[in-house]
Amino acid sequence: MGSECDLGGFEQVVLETLKRCQQQNESTLVWVMEVAKCIRSLGVGLPCLELGHVLVSQLCFDDNNSSLWKFVELALSSGLLYPLHVLSLLTSRVLPHRRSQPKAYRLYLELLSRYAFSFNPEKADACKEKMTKSIDVALQLSQLYGLRVLELGQAFVLFFFSMIIGLIDSTLDDWGLRMTPTDGPSLALGSTDHHDMDIDFKGSRNFKGNEHHEKMRTANSFMAIEVLGKLTESRKAIVILRLVHLNMPVNFNGLLQRLQFLEASELVSPHLNSANQLLAKLSANIQRAMGFQYQLNRSQLIGLLLDIASCKPVSCFHSQFGQSACWAPFDIYMENAMDGKQLPIKSAVDVLTETIKTLQAFNQASWQETFLALWLSALRLVQREHDPLEGPIPRLEARLCVLLSIVPLAIANVLEDEAKLCHSSTAGATFTGSVESGYGHKMNGKGCASRKDGLISSLQILGHFSGLLCPPVSVTDAANTAARKAASFITNAKNQRDIIRGGSLVDASVKAGGDMRHLIVEACIARNLIDTSAYIWPGYVSASIISLSDSLSLDKSPWLMFMEGAPLNGSLIDYLIMNPASSLAEIEKLFSIALNGSEEEKSAAAKILCGASLSRGWNIQVPEVAASLMPLCEVFGSLKPASSNKSSKDDEPSIYMVFSFAFLYLLRLWKFYRPPLEQCISERGAAVRGELTLEYLLLLRNRSIASCQVETYSNPNQSEPASGKPIYIDSYPKLRAWYCQNKSCIASTLAGLSSGNPVHQVANKILSMIYWKMTKSAASSSNSSTPTSNSACGSPGSTGEDAYQRPVLPAWEVLEAIPFVLEAILTACAHGRLSPRDLTTGLRDLVDFLPASLAAIVSYFSAEVTRGIWKPVAMNGKDWPSPAAILPSMESEIKAILAAVGVDAPSCYTGNSPIMLPLPMAALVSLTITFKLDKSLEYVHSVAGLALEHCASGCPWPSMHIIGSLWAQKIRRWHNFIVVSSSRSIFRQNKEAVAQLLRSCFTSFLGSLNISTSSLSNQSSVNGLLGSTISVGGGGPSVAPGFLFLRSCRTIHNVHYVSDVIVGLIAEYARNLASRWASSDSPRLKSSQTSLSIASVRAREVATLGASLLCVTGGVQLVQELFRNTIPTWLISSRKQELHVSVVPRIVEGYAMAYLLILSGAIIWGVEAKLTTCAFSRRARAVGVHMDFLAGVLEGNISLGCDPATWKAYLSCLVGLMVRFAPAWIQEVKLETLRKLACGLRGWHECELAVSLLERGGTAAVGSVAELLNVIS
Repeated sequence: MGSECDLGGFEQVVLETLKRCQQQNESTLVWVMEVAKCIRSLGVGLPCLELGHVLVSQLCFDDNNSSLWKFVELALSSGLLYPLHVLSLLTSRVLPHRRSQPKAYRLYLELLSRYAFSFNPEKADACKEKMTKSIDVALQLSQLYGLRVLELGQAFVLFFFSMIIGLIDSTLDDWGLRMTPTDGPSLALGSTDHHDMDIDFKGSRNFKGNEHHEKMRTANSFMAIEVLGKLTESRKAIVILRLVHLNMPVNFNGLLQRLQFLEASELVSPHLNSANQLLAKLSANIQRAMGFQYQLNRSQLIGLLLDIASCKPVSCFHSQFGQSACWAPFDIYMENAMDGKQLPIKSAVDVLTETIKTLQAFNQASWQETFLALWLSALRLVQREHDPLEGPIPRLEARLCVLLSIVPLAIANVLEDEAKLCHSSTAGATFTGSVESGYGHKMNGKGCASRKDGLISSLQILGHFSGLLCPPVSVTDAANTAARKAASFITNAKNQRDIIRGGSLVDASVKAGGDMRHLIVEACIARNLIDTSAYIWPGYVSASIISLSDSLSLDKSPWLMFMEGAPLNGSLIDYLIMNPASSLAEIEKLFSIALNGSEEEKSAAAKILCGASLSRGWNIQVPEVAASLMPLCEVFGSLKPASSNKSSKDDEPSIYMVFSFAFLYLLRLWKFYRPPLEQCISERGAAVRGELTLEYLLLLRNRSIASCQVETYSNPNQSEPASGKPIYIDSYPKLRAWYCQNKSCIASTLAGLSSGNPVHQVANKILSMIYWKMTKSAASSSNSSTPTSNSACGSPGSTGEDAYQRPVLPAWEVLEAIPFVLEAILTACAHGRLSPRDLTTGLRDLVDFLPASLAAIVSYFSAEVTRGIWKPVAMNGKDWPSPAAILPSMESEIKAILAAVGVDAPSCYTGNSPIMLPLPMAALVSLTITFKLDKSLEYVHSVAGLALEHCASGCPWPSMHIIGSLWAQKIRRWHNFIVVSSSRSIFRQNKEAVAQLLRSCFTSFLGSLNISTSSLSNQSSVNGLLGSTISVGGGGPSVAPGFLFLRSCRTIHNVHYVSDVIVGLIAEYARNLASRWASSDSPRLKSSQTSLSIASVRAREVATLGASLLCVTGGVQLVQELFRNTIPTWLISSRKQELHVSVVPRIVEGYAMAYLLILSGAIIWGVEAKLTTCAFSRRARAVGVHMDFLAGVLEGNISLGCDPATWKAYLSCLVGLMVRFAPAWIQEVKLETLRKLACGLRGWHECELAVSLLERGGTAAVGSVAELLNVIS
């Protein structure tokens, strides 16, 4: 109550002073002086908020006079009143009553025109909080915008935007135009519950009769638009409108709706025709604010670096397009995915989708260029193994699957994102024109076909790259079939009038036959990305194929016959086993038959499922595949074989064989896959080689199913997953029991056998079978040196007498007993009671009996090798097989491969040193080389090969050379494949070799740093990095350094060392590239901008290569470490400064490092705001910690060791790149940190960069931007 009395007393004193001045006919200047004296006498500070309230309450009466308005204006200019406060009060009072008070409205517009931007926060320091609250209450800002208004700058921005909306709504209402905005009520209509709206407007019902007032009202509506046009063309208005556009898009859409409504109403209202030019100016100003880009300080080198657009020296029609470093992440990711031993948390489709959007933004490329580069990368992936080295694991099918399945699915996601964007834009009735995307680029509002048009044009241009379109032999028939299909379409359409009128659609110069483009187009048509109009593209089909299409009919695929209901007979089963399924529907039908069909159908379907459809398929859904295999294993492993004399070579597969198919594939999915990179790197940088668990696989599968169900609910058109229920390992008790026993066997050694334990009793039966077989084999070998070999793995045949000795037990019981069998025979061999030859024979017989036992053998031997308790044995050719015959030549070829990529490898063995392996390793490799090579046994070979590599990782370094030599002796045609595989083992713990290989990667891609041998303008080459093919010359196989690194990086022990090496190489290359530019061009910046452009592009290429290699090596953990420690350490570490080096190399070094950080984060997390909760928190923490570090340096709390020019370039470029490419990251940074960074940038005269940083900080940062308005204008 006291404050109200005080305010009442203040009002009385002020009004009496004004009245006295008016009666004495004093000038307005005297009024101001007298009122100021009066205010000082009352002890009230300036600017005086109470005076504003008093005056505004007097300005809206019918009898208000010009003198009082003149006094208000002079009080504003003299600092007696604060313009923002008075204009806010006037806005809330005048706008709702503009028609009854046209004179007050006109004078208000005059004041607004002059004082709208008179915002000086420093002058209001004494009463900021009180003034902010008063403005908020007067304009109801908190209610209108749904946020707390706590800062004066924030209130200023919201006042200005509210004023624009209010004036537009007032004018619409005055012109008789009605619209219902989506952003809530307007100031123009007032509020019935506002406590200040109690003025008694006498005669307000008869105001229409006053002709003078009517003219004034008409003029006022035009004046309001004119004032808006004048205000919005200023630089300050552009900043404010852009702030609202970026941080309050819903409210900004309300403004766009109003402008759109005005445009649509031009023919309806005569007022609009008169105000056409004024409205056009206003609309242009707002559109300019939406597309506004800050111009950085071009007088500084850093501003030039950030301003230079992506250099595109090669036309997309040129054969070298797509090989530059800006697209290298496509090639590196795809080639890395071929490793097939690392389980990713995100599917290949999702990763590639994010990579497409990220690279399109960072390269500032069109969608045509982006999709073309993507196709070319996938084609290079296939061509790299066009004529592959022959080995145990076929990789060409996986490469083709990336090209024809993964890439189209990723493109489908990109097109779907655009469709959603266009739908939301249409729903929001956004203003036609340029709308800024999340990446800081503009998309023209010309409809929703831009990305699809880019896809179509990229496919059309693809025909110019004939060198990449030659199909591998295995898919030549499919390519020809695709070409004939298109030709048949054209032939059938020949008689249609529009086709004839369109002229010839066939290019007779095109060679007959299909190519990879025909397969790509068919894949896109199958995914509904394009339609069959592709068949009539010029040059797509040759005339010769059309002539053949009349006589050739397209054969029906056996898979199609199966889907149409053909019974699973012998010939169809054989085909389906050897040829992978072409669609998910086929897999799902097989799976249903395997679980629910007749006994014969179950066995056949399970065997087909575990055939080529899995062994040659691209395991993009490893958790889902594992979950599907578990019920098959549970069912068939629980069945007891009907009889023991059923041979595995019978036409009808045995229960053991079907179980082994499923179980060994399940083993491949968890035993040999490494855990996701997110799970296997410790804080200190060492790679934790823990094994993947079935529980984790099921967790990933259940998450994926839950995510699909959420998408299905939100999108009714999307199909629901076939199996939508969560699966847990407890659902399969037999599998769980074996799994737990297997883990305990790995964790600790086994106890001896006892007769009372049922598991030990089974083990004794198996041991009896093995020893009986050994005795029988020894007897038969004395009679015949060449026994028949008709068993699964090449062991002697299974006669009726043999079968009698075999126990008839469910597979799960056999597997449970095998570790005890292995412990017994391995111990016997170690103590000389069992010969190595008999040990190998016993293991082979065990695998013949139950092929799935290979899983238990591998698991047990791997654990024993890791424990290191078994003595090594001599691989001398007497007791154990010897590799001595080819080991020296193998080592020589391995050293040649490494030398070709710049790695100096030490010698493994001297002529006198014995060749040794740990006993379990020797037993395993001796077992595997007895396996017979047979196409039907690929499921065994794939497990055996992975098992050898898995076990060898626990042995001393040269062990892989011994194992490889033994296998190369057995299968000579695999020699080159084995040599290349063995060459990778040196990188596991040899840090120097890793550093040398990384340097070769940079050199092969970017060229030598030797100035005399390498030109600054040389183009980077993906083929130089990864190779166009794995060649086999006269001296043996040759591989590219990048290819070798991608095959080895998963096994490198200390991945943080890799990060340090990459950072060092980027810094070195960037400095050298800039040194060439600085030394070869004029010292004048203007004359050397072209060379600087080339140098900056090359610096980006260096950083792009480094970011790509870093991400595939360590994933999210290594990128987090880059943000938290690696780059900060690089900044604070002191380095030896080279003499006579100009500042330019230091600046370019900082730019390259900033680009590395931003691109690495974008590759891992993307640049959009939409992320999973886990990924969002990871990104927010990493970015926040790094930005806090930078703010600490600016405050002087942290000392740097790098050159000051490098530091300044790094920070400025990092902020500039983040604003341009990853603005969503900025909102994840604390406001206080953003303010510190902006303050530092202002100190470097980078005011506009500071503003561009703050304006992306969300609504909380709006006030901070407003406080910088006077600086940037």
